[in-house]
Amino acid sequence: MKAVGYRRALPISDPDSLLDLELPDPVPGPRDLRVQVRAVSVNPADTKFRASANPPAGEVRILGYDAAGVVQDVGREVSRFHPGDRVWYAGSMARQGTDSELHLVDERITGRMPHSLEFGPAAAMPLTTLTASELLFDRLEVLRNPSRAGDQLLVIGATGGVGSILVQLARKLTPLTVIGTASTPEGSAEVRGNGAHHVVDYHNLPAELQRIGIPGVAYVASLTHTDTYIPAIAEVLVPAGRLGLIDDPASLDMMALKPKCISTHWEFMFSRSLFQTPDMDEQGKTLDKVAELVDAGALAPTRYESYGKISAENLRRAHADVETGHTHGKVVLVGF
Repeated sequence: MKAVGYRRALPISDPDSLLDLELPDPVPGPRDLRVQVRAVSVNPADTKFRASANPPAGEVRILGYDAAGVVQDVGREVSRFHPGDRVWYAGSMARQGTDSELHLVDERITGRMPHSLEFGPAAAMPLTTLTASELLFDRLEVLRNPSRAGDQLLVIGATGGVGSILVQLARKLTPLTVIGTASTPEGSAEVRGNGAHHVVDYHNLPAELQRIGIPGVAYVASLTHTDTYIPAIAEVLVPAGRLGLIDDPASLDMMALKPKCISTHWEFMFSRSLFQTPDMDEQGKTLDKVAELVDAGALAPTRYESYGKISAENLRRAHADVETGHTHGKVVLVGF
């Protein structure tokens, strides 16, 4: 099969940072699907891994997490899927990635692709959607404490990939008043279009919340630059409020959260597959539910830009652009 991978961790400017490869077809394990990959997207996780993690000597590493494709073969214990099924998923950090013609994925973290989407837009959604859903429902637990029903959720980074999905899920599936941050008229329009009740400028969150008549919030989803927002988060969260975060600050001084007994919850979408948790099938269930929402028109697909076919040249260009942090929507590649 064709694949794109690397043998050494190198800067993306190096032509050997990603290579076109010919590899044997993978053989499914008991719970595996062998998927004919039709489209992939590039996430920051891909670029970080490629730049820092060397494969074992003499081996190659294939990157890629998000994928949409067609089931070609199944393992002997697979019960949910059959050859010919269209699927989407976000993969596992513990296995070879999706930048390959054929890819193995555990059926428990795989969902049925929306009927209304082509493979390209479908590949743009799984990782950010799972991250948003897990942060909202599993980490912040917004539906598990009835006393918080009707409270406010502040989403810092509402215009990003995770933020855009999180705002939609919170508005469609919870009773929360949803507040999203933006800094431009275009960003504000996008956040409102995704369903936010209010949009605020992230530069002065306490003053902005006062401006809209909401001095405190029960939940904060911090999706970017959390270390710089801690003082503001400590000020706007109510006592016993909950903070959820997904980014990778070099360090965090959390002492400002102690006086209000603010709890902090990390979300890392790959945890379930990395540690084979008993509930890892929740990811497949979530993707199935999201597919229904997309097909019903209740959830808008993620914005994306196509970078052509899946090849080392196109993936190097995609990695370089994702590393700048200034891509508009997800970066998607379709076909070999």
